[in-house]
Order: sequence, then structure tokens, then C-alpha cells
Amino acid sequence: MLDINLIISDTKHVHDALLKKGFDVDFAPLIKLYDERKTLILKSDELKTKKNKLSASVPMVKRQGGDVEAIFAEVKTLNKDIEKYDEKLAKVEKDIFDFLSPLPNMPDDDLLPGEKENNQVIKVFGEKPKFDFKPLDHVELCEKLGLVDYERAAKVSGRGTWFYTNLGARLEWALLNYFIDTHINDGYKFMLPPHILNEESGFTAGQFPKFKQDVFWLEGVEPKKFILPTAETALVNYHRNEILKEENLPEKLFAYTPCYRCEAGSYRTEERGMIRGYQFNKVEMFAYATEKNSKQCFEELVDKACKLVEGLGLHFRLSKLAAGDCSHSMARTYDIEVYIPSMDIYKEVSSASNANDYQARRGNIRYKDAETGKTKYCHTLNASGLATSRVFPALLEQCQNADGSVTIPEALRKYMGGIEKLYPIK
Repeated sequence: MLDINLIISDTKHVHDALLKKGFDVDFAPLIKLYDERKTLILKSDELKTKKNKLSASVPMVKRQGGDVEAIFAEVKTLNKDIEKYDEKLAKVEKDIFDFLSPLPNMPDDDLLPGEKENNQVIKVFGEKPKFDFKPLDHVELCEKLGLVDYERAAKVSGRGTWFYTNLGARLEWALLNYFIDTHINDGYKFMLPPHILNEESGFTAGQFPKFKQDVFWLEGVEPKKFILPTAETALVNYHRNEILKEENLPEKLFAYTPCYRCEAGSYRTEERGMIRGYQFNKVEMFAYATEKNSKQCFEELVDKACKLVEGLGLHFRLSKLAAGDCSHSMARTYDIEVYIPSMDIYKEVSSASNANDYQARRGNIRYKDAETGKTKYCHTLNASGLATSRVFPALLEQCQNADGSVTIPEALRKYMGGIEKLYPIK
């Protein structure tokens, strides 16, 4: 949620910032509502003050033998007037909330405006793999190596799903264990969150109301609940409606979950296999920070995500996203994009993002500033660490050999029982 006081005090700045994301917002109706709210609060407070003085005068009037019935009658009238003002105030408050809640987060000032065309590659790791043989794509490799069964998954679930089988399941689990062990060694707290969340969790994360149709909703369940699209949605709600201690921040968490997305794509050639699906596995990093250490936390998350891919020896690039390509809730995002040789394109395996105080305002997540004693909103940050559904294909394609085998990166071998290569099955 955007800070209404910032909007009122620096309307042009907020307007121009949102314009970089492609949102041309007319704040005149909001300013009118804001002024109306101030007037209603002032009038209501005046009536309440008058009522309190009248009520306090009753004992003295009684002692002096005065008529308290007239006071009671006036208090009764005042109560009705106060109730009317409070009803109007509640309506205005709702209108303000309805205006603010769909608005995206403001991008940081250093981001370029526009969409993908203005994304900036700021780092490249390794070189594109070169083959002296005709390389296979990951779908062919999965089938020849007996790692994934797409056909039977389509039978039991539908397109956009898959079975990991035998060594494929072990390779997937090896990736997850590699990610998890790395985060534990870095001092992050391991979390296993619920997969079924309430509607307020989606609002706090900033996914609702704009993206309510992009998640799987449970039918016939009240209150309404949905299946998490990413562990971030659960983790950002962990401290909802809480005041944290500054000395405990940043608080660094990570979680493993499957992710469920109902917008799995159109199955273009570039989205064959497991590049885009309805369900995929992901380890998610998350941090609650103060305004002071927010930037440092972001840089740490980016560095950790990059090192995970580097540890696998895969060629990738790091891109700083333009304002319009950042997600709705985020102020800045860097994408770690791994190279898929068969497509000759880069695909995102991690988005490292800083929401600043946008999500915390929606979820009322605060901390007590040790220096000033004031209560402030936390900053929230997240990064995939990592999603496997694109690391898996990239690993197979980049590490394939002329004999049809795939070399397992050294970082994964201890999780694979010492297996160094995957060979085609007969």
C-alpha cells in the first residue's frame, strides 16, 4: 500500500514514479476524499468533546439542583449526530482504501521507465556452451535418460505438469538439498509454511486484488482460501499485524514449497517441457528489514542467488529490470536468468526483489526504531533460491555430452550417491 501522506505532500513525485510503471493515476479524487476525511474527523471530534463536557457536568448540575434531563436530551442528540458523522467517515475511509489498494508499488528512483526493452544486463557468468555435436533439448534428454514422464502426467493431471521419475526425481531432490544446505549454512531460518492461505494473505503480499484470478481457489470453502503461488505469499504474512524488535532485524528466512500457478502459459515452443507449468518446486529466500539495512539485504539476496547458479557451473546473466517489468508489489527487481541452449534464450530462475514498505503497510508489519522510539513499517524482500523448473532443463542442456550422457555438477554429487553422470536408458 502506498503512503497516503506521501501522495498528498508530493503528488507529482508519486504520479511520475507510477508513470514509469505504466500507471497514469489521477490523484484528484483521492485528495478530495482525504480533505473530506479531515473535515469529518474534525467535526466528529468537536461533537465528542462537547458531549464529554456535558456528561462531565451532570454531577455538578445535580448538586446544584439543576435540570439534568435537558443535558441528557442534548447528549442523545449529539450521539445521533456523532453516529452520522462516523458512518460518513467509515464510507470515506472505505473509498480511500478502495482507491489505494489496487495501486502498484512505486519503483525506486534509479530504475529506467518502460518494460523489458529497458532491462539492463549488469553481469554475465561464464560463456555460452559450445558443442562439437548436435545437442539435444531438455525434453529429448529427459526422455532418453528416463528422468521425466510428461505423457503420463498429462494423463493423470493435464498439460503443464510432469512426473519426475527415478534418477530424475533424485536430481530434482539433489537440487533442492543443495539450495537448502546453502541457506542453512548462511544462517537463514528454514521454514515449511502452509500451502493453503486465506484471502488476507494474498492482499498483504500485494497479489490481490489485481491478480486474484492467477491463483487456484478452493471451491466450497468459507472463508475463501487459495493455494500458494510462491512461498513469499506465506512468509510475508508470518509477522502480519506485529511489531518487531529492531535488534532482531534483518530476520532472514527461507522455505521450500511447490508453487501452484493457474496462468501456466500458452505452451509456445519456448515453453516446452517444464519451462512453464502449473506446479513447480522452489526454495524461496525472504527477509524482514529496517529502512537502514534494506539495501544491504537486497544485495545479499542477489549475491546468494547468483552464487547458487555459479556453484552449478551454469552460464547465466543478471538483469536489472526496468520499472514496468518489476512486479506489481516491488520497488526494484534483479532477475537471474539461466541460458537454455536449445532455445538460445535466457530464462529467469530467480527474481530478487525489494518491496520497501509497500507490503508491510498492507499487512501492518512494523518495528520499533531503537534510536527514536517511533514505530516504523518494515521493509520486505524476497528472492528465489532457486526455482528448479528452469535450472533442471538448463543443467541437462548445458552439461550434456556427445554420447548422450549428462555430467552432474560436483555440487550435487553428494546428494546423488556419488553418481557423476546420467546415461541414456536402454
